[in-house]
Amino acid sequence: MDSISLEEAAALLRQGRPVVFPTDTVYGLGLSPAFAASPEALFRLKRRDEGKPVAWLVAGPEALDEWGADVPGWARQLAKAHWPGALTLVVRASDRVPAAFASEQGTIGLRMPASPTALALLDVLRVPLATTSANISGGPAVSRAADLDSRLLAAVSLLLPFDGEGEEGAPDAVASTVVDCTGDGPVVLRQGPVRL
Repeated sequence: MDSISLEEAAALLRQGRPVVFPTDTVYGLGLSPAFAASPEALFRLKRRDEGKPVAWLVAGPEALDEWGADVPGWARQLAKAHWPGALTLVVRASDRVPAAFASEQGTIGLRMPASPTALALLDVLRVPLATTSANISGGPAVSRAADLDSRLLAAVSLLLPFDGEGEEGAPDAVASTVVDCTGDGPVVLRQGPVRL
């Protein structure tokens, strides 16, 4: 399988094109909301119905202030305790979030990954990455490049871990825990590695 460098991945993302890359949970399929008008390319590649929200990978907790609105203090404490890590916090989207990337309810999921490669990509871009699992809809999310769907890889470029195979996860790795932070207290929408 062909792979690209960090700089090549960033260049593609700046053109509004999607890239497959490792995270600390499963491989992600992402594009940059700063350079793409909508997440439509992700839905098309995954063969998934549009409308399901796509979470953003961010570089740090300050993203809660930039991309979130009315974020409760307890949500900030969750970020402090579990970021970087496998916890996605769903918050009310700020006015800076393009409408095409916010959910129908006006929310956005944010997560700081504990992945050297993903964090390096975020650092080079200086903007978030709208990211979903790198799999065809209905297929399993995977944590190893060798397990990625060949149909997906035929359509997008792949950024492998720049530190070799060491970053790839266990075969049974699962996607992040997702917590709704828009109410009076945390509500787990999807259970993953982080347990509250």
